[in-house]
Amino acid sequence: MHVETHGHQLEVTPALRDYVDTKFQKLARHFDRPLDVRAQLSVDKPQHKAEATVLVAGKTFHADASAADMYAAIDQLTDKVDRLLVKHRKKVVDHHRGESPARDGTFG
Repeated sequence: MHVETHGHQLEVTPALRDYVDTKFQKLARHFDRPLDVRAQLSVDKPQHKAEATVLVAGKTFHADASAADMYAAIDQLTDKVDRLLVKHRKKVVDHHRGESPARDGTFG
């Protein structure tokens, strides 16, 4: 997994960079292939904003989150990206090959 962390009018400290890296490492469990993640952190005066673009096997996903604290915004962002990846993985997996009432004769 490759994670790039950039700041928009914000200095990205090593602690913030490590926090983003550790939060996005849990997303690698969804796919066997490595993910490319580009995270951008910024501050709109009352709110802290975190955005991410994730590249997965030809697909691009984008999510953003804002909160009063940068760490809370990163947490919300990783939760959103996690839900996007789970939804995409469910679409990719062929659910029609599994068990169904029509196939095992219990339908009807």
